[in-house]
Amino acid sequence: MRQSRKQASAMSTNYAKTMRFYGYGIPYIQDTEIKGRLIVIEGPDASGRSTQIGLITAKLEAAGHAVLNTGLKRSELVSEGILEAKRNYAGRKMLSLFYAADFADQLENKIIPALRAGYVVLADRYIYTLLAREAVRGISRRWSHNLFSFAIVPDLVFYLDVEPKELVHRVFQKNAYLDYYESGADMGLADDMFESFIKYQDMIAKEFRRMQKRYNLIIIDGNRSIQEINVDLQKRIDAFLEPASVSKKL
Repeated sequence: MRQSRKQASAMSTNYAKTMRFYGYGIPYIQDTEIKGRLIVIEGPDASGRSTQIGLITAKLEAAGHAVLNTGLKRSELVSEGILEAKRNYAGRKMLSLFYAADFADQLENKIIPALRAGYVVLADRYIYTLLAREAVRGISRRWSHNLFSFAIVPDLVFYLDVEPKELVHRVFQKNAYLDYYESGADMGLADDMFESFIKYQDMIAKEFRRMQKRYNLIIIDGNRSIQEINVDLQKRIDAFLEPASVSKKL
């Protein structure tokens, strides 16, 4: 966090509200009021999530908001365990449980305290990537939803939708290789890694569109330039935050 909690609370432009969860939530904090807001940017690797979060963070901080960045595999307790599980090709549900533990640790110790203090929390991926990955690998959607039922319902969720053939060019610009799991190589989709990547990313994109209504996802055309996408995202975020600011002043 870049500012003290006292500063964050003073700078927050949002009204207080009670947290909502996808299920039963965390019992001892269910009735806790928060002044901050949770905004999620979803999308595949090389879709531009991190770049957009960096730009949005700078804009929000310049406007006086305190901002916390978070994302998957950032728990000090669990992140190394996830990497080790992947190296040892752990079972699919076992890997899901590792990710759930990583998310739970961050939710309780980073995200909720920041929201209480009035921060705008920007998440570089949230539970939706995990739900999509599990669904295309044959894990029950009900099981996955229940596993993450303790998650807070975000205020805004954006999904950067990039065509798989465009995405693969961006991946090669960023790295010299295709990631094993992000190519669905563990699923035996194709003998060729390139073909497997295209098939897997198409499956993930379809799963996100399937989740759109249930989780209130906002689909963003990620095939455009960085600037065009940023203008689109920032306009939507400003439209969400500004009415709250006006309401508080009144």
